[in-house]
Amino acid sequence: MSIRVVRLGSPRDAAEGLRLGTVRRPPRGVKKEDYAKGNYYDVWMPELAPSSNLVSWALSEEFTPKRWARYERAYRSEMKKAPAQRLIALLAALSRQTNFSIGCYCADETKCHRSILRDLLADAGADLE
Repeated sequence: MSIRVVRLGSPRDAAEGLRLGTVRRPPRGVKKEDYAKGNYYDVWMPELAPSSNLVSWALSEEFTPKRWARYERAYRSEMKKAPAQRLIALLAALSRQTNFSIGCYCADETKCHRSILRDLLADAGADLE
């Protein structure tokens, strides 16, 4: 069993399982009842997304290595709060029992919080694909 890290809206793999949206906002222009049908997510988990302020800052200009390092520090700091830590621990435990995926809309995973979330889940002992 394991966690797959995906881009929301991308085609699902047959063995992917439940898809969790770790994003701050739902997809624009998509009806709530169509989120799963459109391969966005089955369950929305904005608690594991960067804060609104951090998202706004991140989207304000292109990432340089220095900006990315600052973004990563800020997101990791947000994920150290108790609610996020509990969810990360829960997902790590569930990954040893079932397949599911987590994701975000960003096209480039290397410049997306989901790459950092992958590391946080690994550090928590999650089984990752």
